Amino acid sequence: MFLLSRLRCITLDVTGTLIAYKGELGDYYCMAAKAVGLPCPDYKRVHEGFKLAYIEMAKKYPCFGFAAKMPNIVWWKTCVRDSFVRAGYEYDEETFEKIFRRIYATFGSSAPYTIFPDSIPFLRWAREKGLKVGIISNAEYRYQDVILPALGLNQGSEWDFGVFSGLDGVEKPDPRIYTVALEKAGNIAPEETLHIGDSMRKDYVPAKSVGMNALLLDRFKTPDAEEWRESGAIVLPDLVAVQELLSSEKSTF
Repeated sequence: MFLLSRLRCITLDVTGTLIAYKGELGDYYCMAAKAVGLPCPDYKRVHEGFKLAYIEMAKKYPCFGFAAKMPNIVWWKTCVRDSFVRAGYEYDEETFEKIFRRIYATFGSSAPYTIFPDSIPFLRWAREKGLKVGIISNAEYRYQDVILPALGLNQGSEWDFGVFSGLDGVEKPDPRIYTVALEKAGNIAPEETLHIGDSMRKDYVPAKSVGMNALLLDRFKTPDAEEWRESGAIVLPDLVAVQELLSSEKSTF
C-alpha cells in the first residue's frame, strides 16, 4: 500500500521548506542606508540587533501584534528601529522613516526570497493526486497576499489554504496552529495529513502532538539533522525525495 493512499492532505512550512532568504539581512539594511546617503551599518551588529529586537517584539506582541490589533507596519517599524538602536545606530526621525520605508517595501516583495526549484512541481503533483495542500507559516499577511504569489506560489494552483500567524493569531510551535489547519482543510483527520517542515521544535513535534504524520527537510545539511533522525524523525534532503517516498510501497511513516 502506497503511503500516498493514506493521505488526504499535505501541509508545508514556507521559509526553509518552499522558499529561502537571498543574501544577508545586512545587505538590505545596507542598501536602505546607502539610498539615503548614509554608510552601511555593520552587518554583524545589525544581524545581532535584529535577532534580539525580533525576539523581544514576538514576546511582547506575538503573531505580529494580532491580539493587540497593532498595524503590521507599526510592528515592523518598532522592530527595525530597535534593531538599529541595539546595533548602535540612532537616526533622526526623518532619516529613520526613509530607511524604514525602503526596508519595509523590500521585505514586502519577492526581492529577498528565492523559491526552491522542486517546490512548485511538488505542490502541483500533490494537488493532481487529489490532496488538499496547505501552508502553515509564522508570517504576516504580506506572505499570503504579495510574496508567495510573486514567487509563483498561488492559492488555487499551488496551494488550497493557508494558516499565517499574523492573520490567524496563533503561531508555531503552538499545536493549535495545526488544529486550525486541519479545520481549514475541511476537518480532515490528522492521521490522514502529512506536515513537512524544517524545524523539529516548530514543525515536527507540534504536528505529531495533534496526531498528524510529519517529516523534516534538511536542505542546508544542518548539524541537527542527525539528532532529528535519532529522535525517530524521517529526514529527507528535498521535496523530490518526499515525492519518491510517498510514491513508494512503504506502508508507514
